[in-house]
Amino acid sequence: MRKGSSASPIRFDDALSMFCEGISPFGPFWEHHLEYWKERLARPEQVLFLKYEEIASDPVEVVRTLAGFFAVPFTQEEERRGVPEEVVRLCSFDMLSGLEHNQAGDVARGDSIVIGKSMFFRKGKVGDRENHMSKEMGNKLDDVIQDKLKGSGLEF
Repeated sequence: MRKGSSASPIRFDDALSMFCEGISPFGPFWEHHLEYWKERLARPEQVLFLKYEEIASDPVEVVRTLAGFFAVPFTQEEERRGVPEEVVRLCSFDMLSGLEHNQAGDVARGDSIVIGKSMFFRKGKVGDRENHMSKEMGNKLDDVIQDKLKGSGLEF
């Protein structure tokens, strides 16, 4: 919480309701994703679009894809030395979530919303939302996102 602020951390179910209504610190989630998705379709050589599930399923291959996308592919020597695997290790959920800076404190969004940094790191597992929200909450979220992305070709 910021000094002088009377805001307290927002409850998860309240944050989910706001999210489903398109209320978030940076605007509706689906608008941002659709903008990038459309740009990816229009300019695939300039816009890379990755989903968490893709990253989690083969992180080393994603690191190679990123290196190639930025026109700095790994050399044969770097591949031999395991550099892509080391990049994955250094950028891993365990490594990043273990940093002291990411474990404690809050992030203030304006004067009325405070989010605990720990909310940004749960388990880093695909499907873990089931441990944090009810089936009804998950269905509501899925329905809203499906409706907002309808006809775009983008699916989550």
